[in-house]
Amino acid sequence: MNLVGQPLVKQQVMKGVREFLENQNPMKPLVMSFHGWTGTGKTYVSSMLIRHLFRDGLRSPYVHQFSPIAHFPHHEQIEQYKENLKHWIQGNLTKCGRSAFLFDEMDKMHPGLIDVIMPFLGPSWVVYGTNYRKAIFIFISNAGGEQIKEMTLDLWHAHKDREEISLQDMESAISKAIFENPQSGFWKSGIINEHLIDFVVPFLPLKHHHVKQCVINELIQQGLEVRQDVVEEVADSIPYFPEGEKIFSSTGCKTVASRISFFL
Repeated sequence: MNLVGQPLVKQQVMKGVREFLENQNPMKPLVMSFHGWTGTGKTYVSSMLIRHLFRDGLRSPYVHQFSPIAHFPHHEQIEQYKENLKHWIQGNLTKCGRSAFLFDEMDKMHPGLIDVIMPFLGPSWVVYGTNYRKAIFIFISNAGGEQIKEMTLDLWHAHKDREEISLQDMESAISKAIFENPQSGFWKSGIINEHLIDFVVPFLPLKHHHVKQCVINELIQQGLEVRQDVVEEVADSIPYFPEGEKIFSSTGCKTVASRISFFL
């Protein structure tokens, strides 16, 4: 797994998924919510997880991806979207109880829409005649990124390592932020209120040496020679924050692949 600089993710996601799969009779579906700034690995981890679970990966008929911009663009049609979403999930869980549902860009989701899936996330035995407890739900969001950034920065100023971050502190800060933000798809959501998310997973901002590791991984993946000068130049070309100290990458590793050709 080429995930860079995310000790909490490895620790949480791997453990959570393994325990869930080993349980032949889970009490509820596995529900995870990935949070953090762009380019920190949220989409990478979710697609890697899906590839691990389903032979055809994201192309599997049992994997369903939702994007607010593609699937729920118009606010005035929210009631229709709720109905469609409920039926879509119900229908697919009837076909395959081990289905996976990915909700991308939850920060752009219309508030109130996602709560229609609440009955599928809890510990009830049967919903609408369907046993759905082996399903997996993953929410992906940039929301909470600001809180994660601030806590990681505070830690850096205190000369502490990212491995020392308290998951509990971060989880509660993220949950509070997304629940209280009217722009968030989880605004005042029963999913948060009822604690239906098993793992709130923070993706931390990446430092210069993490970006260099991403460049190396990308060069290897493209079958190119790993030249130290190219690695340095690509990593240096990315903007860093805060303004004075320039510790964390503003775009994570997101633009690494597209920048490499400029430095070869």
